[in-house]
Amino acid sequence: MRVYAILDIETTGGKYNEEGITEIAIYRFDGQRIVDQFSSLVNPERKIQPFVVNLTGINTEMLRNAPKFYEVAKRIIEITEDCILVAHNAQFDNRILTTEFDRLGYPFEKETLCTVELSKKLLPDLPSYSLGKLVRSLGIPLSDRHRAQGDAKATLTLFKMLLAKDTSKEIITKHVRKDPKRQLEPKLLDMIAAAPSTTGVYYMHNAEGDIIYIGKSRNIKKRLTQHFTNDNRKSKKIQLEVTSVSFEETGSDLIAQLKESEEIKHNKPLFNRALRKSIYSYQLGMSIDEKGYRQLKIEKADSRKQPILTFTNYQQAKAAVYRITEEYQLCQKLTGLHKTQHSCFSYGIKECQGACIGEEAVEAYNARVHTFLEKNSYKNSHMLVIDKGRDVDERSVILIENGNYKGFGFYNLNYQINNPEILRSIISPMKNDRDAQHIIQSYLRKYKVLKIVNLPKEPAI
Repeated sequence: MRVYAILDIETTGGKYNEEGITEIAIYRFDGQRIVDQFSSLVNPERKIQPFVVNLTGINTEMLRNAPKFYEVAKRIIEITEDCILVAHNAQFDNRILTTEFDRLGYPFEKETLCTVELSKKLLPDLPSYSLGKLVRSLGIPLSDRHRAQGDAKATLTLFKMLLAKDTSKEIITKHVRKDPKRQLEPKLLDMIAAAPSTTGVYYMHNAEGDIIYIGKSRNIKKRLTQHFTNDNRKSKKIQLEVTSVSFEETGSDLIAQLKESEEIKHNKPLFNRALRKSIYSYQLGMSIDEKGYRQLKIEKADSRKQPILTFTNYQQAKAAVYRITEEYQLCQKLTGLHKTQHSCFSYGIKECQGACIGEEAVEAYNARVHTFLEKNSYKNSHMLVIDKGRDVDERSVILIENGNYKGFGFYNLNYQINNPEILRSIISPMKNDRDAQHIIQSYLRKYKVLKIVNLPKEPAI
């Protein structure tokens, strides 16, 4: 007799495979009745994205005293033992669970059934197959939408209906998916097994030894698993052509990003077409208005201009300028956020000191802009970016001279690098282009490194 674990998971949102579980609900179902159930909030130990808080109502305060995943992992293993996982968009829920167990070093492998796919087969021509709209059209009650227990209970009721409709059980049987790792070709499994679970750059080769794809990851083994289990068109082509994978560990994620960018441009791999061009499309520039106020402005990327900051897209740029405006108490009119001939919106709520209508002294306003520039632009900076190395007794170093990226290197913790000539000898020269500038600036805005050492400008090393 088949036994099913109908589940729903709520997550923090965020980057692919970096999400954490905030709530989980599981119903163990023997095909006739619920024989066990489990639900719990989960402390994800990471930030919840604001849009997720709005969607689910689950916030950090609610999870402060909730169990962490490792504290509920045993119960999840018990209730799903010998079960087929059933979920609405099962690939997502299974991926999230597998990722959480991977972090604990436990191989969580289950067959899955997706009620989205089953519904499309057994209930064709419905206007929508999203859980909310689907169950509403079928008259299935749904309480606490976007909460794990409510969604899991609705999925269970939907699954019962689908089981009843599939009288021959052929479709249910056909739609059972085994864990993707079990279905991989031996050559792909061998490549995954040989890959390290460390940060670095990896190179996929075809039978002729040509590089067909270059990528970077904080966990190369996990990233290769994603490549080889994804079923999108590009991934399938890569799976057919790849015959070997080589890799270079970097320890530092920043160095991995820089090296990936340069290697893609140099090698022009077949499956990296989208990344051969510049990776940023907007930049932050500055001008002086007729009254002498410094104006910040989001512009389309222009290699002829020296940007203050660079951004992947306009939304990212606008969000950053909002943060800058708030943090440095700048004027929304002078940062381009509020287009008006009069006072800006912030002035009306007493958060702008009146530069927009000439009330604030030019010198005072420009001083705050200068503070922002000093902190965020390394146009003329001489510095070392020190971060993790490839081993525990090693550090990585990136050299910036006059705002130009010179290259990176590694040194042993037993040696202090004080001599400029010794420093130069360990640095592998790299190309300083606008993408490298963008990668470094973006990374330093978002993440902490072990240390930044400002070097004397005179004499420059």
